[in-house]
Amino acid sequence: MPTESMSDSTPGNDAFPQFGALYDLVAPEVEGLNDEQLDWESQQWEWAKWSIRRQVSHMASFIPGWLLRQWGSRLFPDGFEELGELQELVPEPSEGIVRWLDETEHHDLHDILARLDKALALARYVLSRETLGDMKVKEVPRPNTPPHWPQFVKAHPRGVRWHPTETLFTYVSLEATFRHLYFEVITHLYNVQRLKRAQGLPTVVEIPYEGYWALPDWDRSEATD
Repeated sequence: MPTESMSDSTPGNDAFPQFGALYDLVAPEVEGLNDEQLDWESQQWEWAKWSIRRQVSHMASFIPGWLLRQWGSRLFPDGFEELGELQELVPEPSEGIVRWLDETEHHDLHDILARLDKALALARYVLSRETLGDMKVKEVPRPNTPPHWPQFVKAHPRGVRWHPTETLFTYVSLEATFRHLYFEVITHLYNVQRLKRAQGLPTVVEIPYEGYWALPDWDRSEATD
């Protein structure tokens, strides 16, 4: 992620190299699981209300959701044709905010992972056209910012500002957007690991201890607590 030593001329992919490695962090953690393990969930803990399959499907969904719905008109004012095969990630105009991929079309884990791979390719494509300086100044309004964002903002050193008078109205920079996307992926991957531990399954990868799940007030409970 961007550091204080990086100049505004730093290319976007150099500012956020994590997007070149996230797939290889997620895939090994979920590959080889059977349907029962992928779909196990529990109402006992908030983090267990979404199964492993839905956690990964959410990762594959929210990246294009942010970049093509929230940012689409700013990043692609002439349309999405330049995206080539990645145009399949463009949400339907009538489609509202979704938590995960359409489960009737994307249920198989390998299909979900393929969509995640394409979503990360989209992220790298956007980053390839930006510098850190550009990403700092570009921002979009969020008049209906979700109520959990006051907690999320604590993980952002810059890039999220509140509307001076309206409640839960923020402006989010492109830099903060990519920081958010990264934090979301590793936080949901942390949930995947908790879901595995709750089933007595071993975890595979080491998740960077940063972002949302590393906040002092984050719920890091386990099924064994």
